Amino acid sequence: MIKTVIFDIGNVLAGFAWKEYFDRFSYSEEVKERIGRATVQSPVWNEYDRGNLSDEEVVEAFIKNDPGIEKELRESLNNISGMLVRYDYAIPWVKALKQSGYQVLVLSNFSHKAVADCGEVLDFLPFTDGGILSYQDHVIKPQPEIYDLLMERYGLVPEECVFMDDTLVNVEAAQKAGIHGIHFRDKEQAEKELHDLGVAY
Repeated sequence: MIKTVIFDIGNVLAGFAWKEYFDRFSYSEEVKERIGRATVQSPVWNEYDRGNLSDEEVVEAFIKNDPGIEKELRESLNNISGMLVRYDYAIPWVKALKQSGYQVLVLSNFSHKAVADCGEVLDFLPFTDGGILSYQDHVIKPQPEIYDLLMERYGLVPEECVFMDDTLVNVEAAQKAGIHGIHFRDKEQAEKELHDLGVAY
């Protein structure tokens, strides 16, 4: 029987409006691609997720990846709140699960800066029962340790938990830890799979 529902944040409870965000800066397509390669496509991003670099250190590290777009990198990383959009269903979904007696946790690779800059968007977090954000514990998905840490910290039984993530490799890692996994594509599909697991709310 499922007792705990675990959410990833990105693209499950909140979405990344990359295009809309970068459109405000009027960058060329080439510059947008270079920003992507210098940031999220670089190994530095994982160190940022783990909390091993401060906000200032990570910006400097990204600039070293492509000094030719230093101005654009500093500008676009200054305030990323416009990049994130909370889905309208996030708070009602979390509340409905909790009111039905389920424990609701998050397990996300969100960085400190993302949480700080996007506080209004992440206002569903106070309605959850906690969880793990990678920067606080220096561990990221899909590393097996993050799932073991969540189970230990909250005294969970893996077979009584279900984890939703939009990235398949993260779901597969959770399943290897004995946790039920749902590869999230949209809320309707996820709700059907939750129902199939006996989750009623």
